[in-house]
Amino acid sequence: MQTLIPLTYRDLFPKGISDAFTEISHFFIDICSNKLQTQYIERLEMNIIQTICKLEMIFPPSFFDSMEHLPLYLSYEANVGGPVQYR
Repeated sequence: MQTLIPLTYRDLFPKGISDAFTEISHFFIDICSNKLQTQYIERLEMNIIQTICKLEMIFPPSFFDSMEHLPLYLSYEANVGGPVQYR
């Protein structure tokens, strides 16, 4: 699903929306990788903040609840606990 979502929505939605979907998809691909470096995780944290801000500008506030902000904490957990496969 992480690789199919950007390809599927690329032609269906305007460029801004499809770019936001692609960025969040790439975040989940990167956070689930086997190797994570501390500098790379810090960059992921900054990128996911910008991506969620883009999504908040696109969708109405009623779309968001606490689950949409979960990726912010996933990058912190990856920094503390290491890659997902080894937990």
